[in-house]
Amino acid sequence: MRKIIHVDMDAFYASVEQRDAPELRGKPVVVAWRGARSVVCAASYEARVFGVRSAMPAVTAERLCPQAIFVPPDFARYKAVSRQVREIFLAHTDLVEPLSLDEAYLDVTEAKTALPSATAIAQAIRAQIFEATALTASAGVAPNKFIAKIASDWRKPNGIFVVRPHQVHDFLTPLPVAKIPGVGKVMQGKLAAMGVQTVGDLRGIGELELARQFGSFGHRLHLRAQGIDLRQVQPDQPVQSISSEDTFAEDLPLADLEPAIRRLAEKTWLATRKTERIGRTVVLKLKTSRFRILTRSLTPDRPPDSLETLTAIALALRERVDLPAGTRYRLVGVGLSGFSEPEETGIQPGLFTIP
Repeated sequence: MRKIIHVDMDAFYASVEQRDAPELRGKPVVVAWRGARSVVCAASYEARVFGVRSAMPAVTAERLCPQAIFVPPDFARYKAVSRQVREIFLAHTDLVEPLSLDEAYLDVTEAKTALPSATAIAQAIRAQIFEATALTASAGVAPNKFIAKIASDWRKPNGIFVVRPHQVHDFLTPLPVAKIPGVGKVMQGKLAAMGVQTVGDLRGIGELELARQFGSFGHRLHLRAQGIDLRQVQPDQPVQSISSEDTFAEDLPLADLEPAIRRLAEKTWLATRKTERIGRTVVLKLKTSRFRILTRSLTPDRPPDSLETLTAIALALRERVDLPAGTRYRLVGVGLSGFSEPEETGIQPGLFTIP
């Protein structure tokens, strides 16, 4: 039985901005570049009260909260704080799997400290983070990664929630199926058509039926409904690819995909700002209404060094799609792959800290 902690910094980017600029404290802060095509990187809890959320269009955030203070992101500063937090994790266990600058899994089954329990370790980590950075973090403690990640969100901000092995089923049963990774709006609709709204409902569907309906993902749904997650904490896994994709409510022709490509390019670009590594290959993914998947990719001489460059390449890749003009598409995705360390590219890391 493993002891897993998921630590998630609270409104990380916005909290760093509020910490470093006292005049922003207690104010609705939105970390984002202004502009019709920009999306929100982070929102303070004061802004979230108005419905502002990460990844929503910046213009929507401004409409929801006209008094919001927009602050352009400073990823170099966020990465410096993230390194401080990572050192605290490593003082307790070598098994640390970063998910981004502001969250990570820790396996403390065999911890490096003499603290008596995973709960005590999580409490100590949160206290040490606050002492070192003046920032708060929330934590979930559970027997596996799946449960720990859900639990870390349970008492945000600045909270801790523990799910012990014998509590797993009771904890999961009333939760909406959207809490399961991979269950987005389209999958929620398919499950709702089967009478499934909660994880408890899902547990009542046989594994064979889920596999028949959803293939290998159906098997994963069955495991998650039982609270089973055999994935180990994988330390120091270098980023290989980052992508964002969207399934449309209605199938669209190729000519109508530009707004989605621009939006997804920005989501992908913002996600790449959470890693020190640099991606070189731009990938455009499409799925037709007949479920045919096709990709187009380009590896330029120089890695994309701005959102504008990434977007321009993604849009150019659309021109390389040669299916009949009447073809309609149900999904589009924009990604970056071929990641490597900055020193391997011969590019100054500083060039990659601007939009």
